[in-house]
Amino acid sequence: MPALGNGTRMFRFAQHADARGGLSVAELGAGLPFRPARLFLIHDVPAGARRGAHAHRRCCQLAVAVAGELTIRCDDGRTREDFRLRRPDEGLYLPPLTWTELGQFVPGTVLLVLASEPYDAADYVRDPAEFRRLTGG
Repeated sequence: MPALGNGTRMFRFAQHADARGGLSVAELGAGLPFRPARLFLIHDVPAGARRGAHAHRRCCQLAVAVAGELTIRCDDGRTREDFRLRRPDEGLYLPPLTWTELGQFVPGTVLLVLASEPYDAADYVRDPAEFRRLTGG
């Protein structure tokens, strides 16, 4: 699976399946790359719309397409990689200082994002030049 040098990578949840369907699970304390402090959902994104276009100074995130599909373009200041999310048993781990741009949403997509920190506007890096300075890129 693709990964960036800063640790951005696909994350696979434990999966259990039988005749009744599938169950994907991760323990909040030990089964994830961080302990979530917040979650949010992105949904009803209009055709052609893009979201994101920022990085975080401290916050880690795990993005999961619980329905539908989308692409997340990630940049760690040195390498840029596109990740396609389309399965509810996979997530994309986004460590701090990962510039993300979300796009190519199919209709009906619902993206669940687990975040390691409560919302803090000061944690966002929205200027690409500042991001390059912070990452040495």
